[in-house]
Amino acid sequence: MFEKILNIFRIPDLRKRVFFTLGLLAVYRLGAHIPTPGINAEMLAQFFNANSGSALGLVDLFSGGNLRKLTIFALGIMPYITASIIFQLLTVIYEPLAKLQKEGELGRRKITQWTRYVTVLLAIVQSFAIALTLTSTSTGAPMVTISKFAFIPMCVLTLTTGTAFIMWLGEQITERGIGNGMSLLIFTGIVVGLPKGIDELYQKASTNAWGAFTPIAIVILIAMMIAVVAFIIFVERSERRIPVQYAKRIVGRKMMGGQSTHLPLKVNSGGVMPVIFASSILSAPLLFSGMSFFGSEKLSDTKFFGPILRSIAPGEPLYELAYMAAIIFFAYFYISIVFRPDDIADNMRKYGGFIPGIRPGKRTSDFINDVLTRITLVGAIYLIIISLVPTFLISGIHFNHLPLIGGVFDHFPTWVTNGLGVNFYFGGTSLLIVVGVAMDTVQQIESQLIMRHYDGFSPKSGRIKGRRSW
Repeated sequence: MFEKILNIFRIPDLRKRVFFTLGLLAVYRLGAHIPTPGINAEMLAQFFNANSGSALGLVDLFSGGNLRKLTIFALGIMPYITASIIFQLLTVIYEPLAKLQKEGELGRRKITQWTRYVTVLLAIVQSFAIALTLTSTSTGAPMVTISKFAFIPMCVLTLTTGTAFIMWLGEQITERGIGNGMSLLIFTGIVVGLPKGIDELYQKASTNAWGAFTPIAIVILIAMMIAVVAFIIFVERSERRIPVQYAKRIVGRKMMGGQSTHLPLKVNSGGVMPVIFASSILSAPLLFSGMSFFGSEKLSDTKFFGPILRSIAPGEPLYELAYMAAIIFFAYFYISIVFRPDDIADNMRKYGGFIPGIRPGKRTSDFINDVLTRITLVGAIYLIIISLVPTFLISGIHFNHLPLIGGVFDHFPTWVTNGLGVNFYFGGTSLLIVVGVAMDTVQQIESQLIMRHYDGFSPKSGRIKGRRSW
């Protein structure tokens, strides 16, 4: 294994890409220690601790913990993710934009440029909402040390500039480094909090802060986390292989084709993107819940919006139902963008390929689409299971808050409605993102090694293969 790792640094181009990626990630982490001017860090920390169980934690997760300290990178890549969702939706429902996307590299560059503009616009709106919330929230002591009229424009300018810079960092990593830049930025923000999460777990175990959680229970918890990681790796590497046969052709004086191969369809082709999209959409109302639109009353305290915002808080049945529906929707939506059965069927027909027992053309396209539909549902259910594991560990799902039938769940075990009280940082969505991004990055590095005739990381193989056929 060490020999294979050393191979990375023996290839000049790959070595340059790795160091370039690490350098930009270091710059990203450096910005996590530069606070926004005029903020009271101590009061802001108390505010986040008081709201740690809300959707605020999801926003802080994707910002790499920068929102908790309101650094210059506090918004993270959330505005960029939201802008990407908007344009991906528009390419499906807006025909001129769909045609522009099919124009090749020039069309994609235009869409990318428009995505940047919308990202900056969203960053301005979100930073203004944050600044207005901080200046209007009363927590005993002010969270802003300067005047409101000076802090708001400064906060908007600082956070918007930070978001634009992060967007540039991600694009540079994707173009000139290794891996997907935006995913690696999220990965870095999560991983840096792992030592703190392990330390908190150790402190709670040593002081018996969880009461009934004995050392044996802690060992079982760790074993479960390892099993979850193994389950994630297993599903991420699983694929459905469709056999493809190529007919023999005579080209000049040579006989071409006649070989058998397969079309690999990953069970979770969308990766972590459906979870990121669903989380970003559902966490959006949080940015406006603390704002005051009706006199001195916050939006979350009003008679009309208050119950609605409380019903879509994490742990509530409506939120979890919407979260599951959003994951399923974005799983199918994302795969419909990155995988087009019609194009695959046409390419197979052009080169004399066919699926045994299936006629070329539309029948082949329909068959691939049917298989993809079934395995995407399995992948979406897998994402839902992984995402709901920390919910039951931390707070459970409050079925007893349901109207009319909520009393029925009072007889259920308390861990269903109140959770186990295990607040472990590295789990669920964050674990899925870390494992998924790590596997994708390693696979890209392995592809670079194999292309230059070096051994990859996988034993007895030059590439990462699916664990089995479905």
